[in-house]
Amino acid sequence: MSILFLADLAAEELAVWTQALRASLPGDDIVAWTGEPASAPAAEILAGVSVAVVANPPPGRLARLPALRLVQSAWAGVDALLADPALPAVPLARLVDPLLAADMAEAVLGHVLALHRQMPAYRAQQARGHWQPLAQPRMAERRVGVLGMGEMGQASAALLAQVGFDVVGWSRRPRAPLPGVAMASGADGLDHVLGAGQILINLLPLTPQTQGLLGAGAFARMPRGAGLVNAGRGGHVVVPDLIAALDAGQIGHAVLDVFTVEPLPAGDPLWQRADITITPHVAAPTDPHSAARAIAANIARWRAGEAPLGLVDRSTGY
Repeated sequence: MSILFLADLAAEELAVWTQALRASLPGDDIVAWTGEPASAPAAEILAGVSVAVVANPPPGRLARLPALRLVQSAWAGVDALLADPALPAVPLARLVDPLLAADMAEAVLGHVLALHRQMPAYRAQQARGHWQPLAQPRMAERRVGVLGMGEMGQASAALLAQVGFDVVGWSRRPRAPLPGVAMASGADGLDHVLGAGQILINLLPLTPQTQGLLGAGAFARMPRGAGLVNAGRGGHVVVPDLIAALDAGQIGHAVLDVFTVEPLPAGDPLWQRADITITPHVAAPTDPHSAARAIAANIARWRAGEAPLGLVDRSTGY
């Protein structure tokens, strides 16, 4: 059976992904296509494709697959896919890879520890040549809020709790209990997490409901001087509101790993701010080999008549 790998990637990256998928799906013919019309596979191949694995597919290309029955994303986020008005009305699964969740948890822990141990303040003191020990609370005295209790959010919250932080997680709908993590949901739960979290981690998917969630209203509800780590999507943060909150001292420091335009332009004023730490979308880079194994297992589930992992509810975007 032919599986289409529809990916707008650089040639070297496309080759790595294609090789990984072929190794994980040895019984299938993996047909790679960047979406360029001139390099489109033969019409009879496209007509027979029932499964498409996608990574940044150009809009409208999936609509050319009349036999399509499953779209499997190579990424954990599917907001760009859902923005395609011609996306066929077939099951869509995002990537669920335990390695990805573990990598995200590691990155979140690193950023939280840096904020907890007041590294930004000490870097500012170093720049001034100023020696001043700061009062240091213990981890159990530092509440960390985690927005988004999907695979990455749960892994991050669990790791933070394991090392000793007071952790509360928020999700749109109630979730099963997570050892060591207080759980909140709904609008009231969001207000609680925003008001209680001295460090706030955002790992939500980007949907119409979460677009611009981290704006002036959210920042005003957070404790004064709170830290923010955004590893969700750039569209979650209203940048002018964040700048205003930083200038006013309402937000003490922000760690931004994702942006609405990537790479972040060299002239963007965010680069120059000492109260912002910028990382180039590296919190949880997708490993093609691990992802290919997870994708193959999910396709096997679908072929066996089981619901794929990471199945997207199109009414909510996740």
